Amino acid sequence: MKLIKIVFGLTFLLLLSPVMQAQRPVLTDEEVVAETVTNEINAVFQSSDFTKKKNKKFADVKGTMTIDIGVVQNGKVSTFFKVDSDIKNPNFTNFMSDYILDHKFDFKLQKQQRYKIRYTITF
Repeated sequence: MKLIKIVFGLTFLLLLSPVMQAQRPVLTDEEVVAETVTNEINAVFQSSDFTKKKNKKFADVKGTMTIDIGVVQNGKVSTFFKVDSDIKNPNFTNFMSDYILDHKFDFKLQKQQRYKIRYTITF
């Protein structure tokens, strides 16, 4: 009976450990959040999925775009705001907005926290 309890306990711990490791970290420092957002957005814009979609619809678009990205507690992008751009194609701006707003970051924020990060990208 004791052996069954030990086996059951170890099985429970083994099943629980991946769940504990899968949780996203909670970031509290604004500079760390800004750096993490910048790194993840860089990775998103360099991904083959983004490049393929951009080149399919907007192959001729070149220039620089400065955007503000708002991030809320659960790591979702809450706002996308174009601050400045020398790209005048509104369809490309809408494409960028939709693509970024669908992204979810690999971290969480503390309750009631929101951060706005300014990001500049050159195509």
